[in-house]
Amino acid sequence: MTAGTSAPSGSQAPVPVSPGPGEFWRRARGPLAFLGGLVLLAVLLSLGAEDTPEGFLEPEGPNPQGARALAQILQQRGAEVTVARETDEAAAAAAADDTVLVLAQSHRLLPEELDRIADTPGDRILVQPTTQALGSLAPGAVMSGRTEDSTLSADCELPAARAAGNADTGGELFAVEAAGDQEGTAGCYPADDGAALLRVPRDDGATTVLGSAAPLTNERLGREGNAALALNLVGESDVVWFLPDVPAQAGQATLWELLPRSFHLALVPLGVTLLMLALWRGRRMGPLVTERLPVVVRASETTEGRAGLYASRRARGRAAAAP
Repeated sequence: MTAGTSAPSGSQAPVPVSPGPGEFWRRARGPLAFLGGLVLLAVLLSLGAEDTPEGFLEPEGPNPQGARALAQILQQRGAEVTVARETDEAAAAAAADDTVLVLAQSHRLLPEELDRIADTPGDRILVQPTTQALGSLAPGAVMSGRTEDSTLSADCELPAARAAGNADTGGELFAVEAAGDQEGTAGCYPADDGAALLRVPRDDGATTVLGSAAPLTNERLGREGNAALALNLVGESDVVWFLPDVPAQAGQATLWELLPRSFHLALVPLGVTLLMLALWRGRRMGPLVTERLPVVVRASETTEGRAGLYASRRARGRAAAAP
């Protein structure tokens, strides 16, 4: 060993310097610009998004359980389809001459709302009505059972059903009480406990009760005679499609529920972006940091120390081989 290879006694190891604002901005401006562009794109997409209503027998819904296909066919045939969400709106639209009121989700209506609908003229089509709706809108009709068969044969004298033939009407079954028998009442698509379609006459029209919504849905409209049955029941009349909204409960909505659906969708790309940014920046462990030695030892002391160790162990060969 030579003294020239040792560090000077008064020297210190270099100390790393923290990056300043300029260096930090140079490193962060790229990811920030990328993140800002994604935020702007998500906001623009959320502003231009249009929510399509979906739901059970929703006349504007393209989902399998919606009824958009039937509504469009009726419009193509020249019928005017009016979608009502409130009882007052439905009653006002059904007051016009030559209209058919289609009522689904009757469990959402209060007794006074059912009475309001009962006062409207014209024909009605009740889809899977509740017991209370039957009592108000189809007096004498009762639910008598249920069948597991999905496709039933018409087997009746009602022209609309006889022309349609077999249809996917299997579900709830209905019958007429003895005290409420009326001339002109027709039961179609019979099963063991009743009929899946029941037509009850009234003073200024007739009420048709359907035990299944399948013939009216987008998913089943093209099967069997479903489309023919739905169109025959409506005929050439205009349609008031009454789908009551869910009753709102004041004070129950949370802040998350009040936000629009487009905002919820915008959170998905933002979350993915933040995760990718974290993975990208997380692999960097920062600059190397040099540690200060606790003691600076002179080269001569190191040489003397090694020579003493060799002498104490009588390691003459290793001493001779040392540089």
